[in-house]
Amino acid sequence: MATTNCQLIYCTTSSVDEAKRIGRTLVEEHHAACVNILPQMQSIYLWQDQIEESSEAVLLVKTTAVHAAATMSRMKELHSYDCPALLCLDIEAGDDDYLAWLRTNVRHP
Repeated sequence: MATTNCQLIYCTTSSVDEAKRIGRTLVEEHHAACVNILPQMQSIYLWQDQIEESSEAVLLVKTTAVHAAATMSRMKELHSYDCPALLCLDIEAGDDDYLAWLRTNVRHP
C-alpha cells in the first residue's frame, strides 16, 4: 500500500477550552490542516505512583509526516500538562481529495 505521508496526532487535554486554544493555534500556524475536539472523555491512569481519574478532552490533529515532529513540539509548548499524551499515527489510506487538501494546508512553520 502506498503511503499517504499524512499523520494523525492524538492528544488529551485538561478541558475543551485548552483543546480549542491548542487546536486553533495549530491551524492558524499551519501545523495542522484540521483539528477535531472530542469533549468529556474519562481517563484513568498512573501518575507519580498514584491512580488518577480525570475528565479530559481529546484532540485529533491532522498533519503531514514531514511536519509531525514540529507539530508535536509546538503542542508540548502550548500544553498545560508536564507530560502530555502525544501519539502520532500514520494515515495509511484515505480519500485522495481530502488528503490532497490536508497536504495543501500544512506548511512549514
